Amino acid sequence: MTMRPPRPVPGGVLGPAPRPTGRRRAPARPGVLAALAALALAACTARGQTLPVPPVGTVQKPPATTLPALRRLVADGAPGAASLITRDGRFTASRFSAAGVADLRSGRTMGEPDHFRAGSLTKTLVATVVLQLVAEGRLTLHDTAAAHLPQDTPVAGPGDRSDLRTVTVRQLLDHTSGLFNYTEDPRLSRQLYGRGFGAHRYDSHTPAELLRIALGHPPVAAPGTRYSYSNTNYLVLGLIIRAVTGHPYATEIHRRIIVPAQLDHTSFPGTDPVLPAPHGRAYSAVGDRRVDATSLNPSRAGAAGEMVTTLGDLNRFYSALLGGAFLAPRQMAQLRSEKHTGGAYGLGLFATELPCGVTVWGHTGDINGSFAQTAGTADGRHLVSYRVNTDALSRPAHGTAVLTAEFCARRRS
Repeated sequence: MTMRPPRPVPGGVLGPAPRPTGRRRAPARPGVLAALAALALAACTARGQTLPVPPVGTVQKPPATTLPALRRLVADGAPGAASLITRDGRFTASRFSAAGVADLRSGRTMGEPDHFRAGSLTKTLVATVVLQLVAEGRLTLHDTAAAHLPQDTPVAGPGDRSDLRTVTVRQLLDHTSGLFNYTEDPRLSRQLYGRGFGAHRYDSHTPAELLRIALGHPPVAAPGTRYSYSNTNYLVLGLIIRAVTGHPYATEIHRRIIVPAQLDHTSFPGTDPVLPAPHGRAYSAVGDRRVDATSLNPSRAGAAGEMVTTLGDLNRFYSALLGGAFLAPRQMAQLRSEKHTGGAYGLGLFATELPCGVTVWGHTGDINGSFAQTAGTADGRHLVSYRVNTDALSRPAHGTAVLTAEFCARRRS
């Protein structure tokens, strides 16, 4: 994965892309009462509720509203681009559209079942598990990070300049911790996405090793003083999940989210460099060359961005999350709260107001050879996920145009 330093506010690789300017709109309250996370499926069943499932019967698919915007992404230089639209929670009637190619050699087009690396979209699932643990009383948002870390985990850098004993769980979730972003370390970044990528693409990295690199740098701000997107925050949250539950964060995500929501094509590969079939190719720019980055060791990302998924699974997850299937109302309100970041980021997702005034919620993610975004209405019934098989959008506004084409078109219709 590219692991580039962050783009200008509000984020960067493994993080959210720049938002369009415009008036912020207060988030709507979730419309579905939720099951507590650890027992999401059982609790929903007990209340006569279920997580979203494909409706029975034949329903007309929505029009291919995003196709012109996908073609612009290809014209900008992406080999291929694809999107999936789900309206009214009707997953079997979702509209898939694609432009360009999934493989420059074979000319194969992107397919709806294709797997890809999702980068920082991983963060929303990690945040959901953390908020479930809050609901269960196993930690609080005001706890310090150091209070819930394994004993062998580094908690401070030289001279205690960066110190996890002064950083709270909330500050990790909303990127106000001030912790240095480990992907910006000059030596490591050359290996992760620069000219050293070819020689280091299969290197394994432990969370403790990457955290130690981050703590070796001064903080970018005092904890709680300002928003600064950092992959280090979610690296630490993954360690906290393991310490609190006794299981790796990927195991908890599988038990609490993947199984109840039937995300059959979502996985956390750990150190496995191979994408599941079917998949296309992933292309990354290294200097003036385009490099095939399909195969790599994703431990460089860990809880900050290692997830592999499909467009369909992204729509299904965000529909369930925004609809209230994983979090109780109090935690849903916390998830959406952007008050500590000046409207830049909640606790694992963020809101974007589109030019037509529609506000959507979701996240972006990028990793070597892949960029993706999911956005949905506050109730989770209308969603768009799109992806390109390269790791950065040369014109971020054209990514926003994919969302605008569908959500604003639906408003006019």
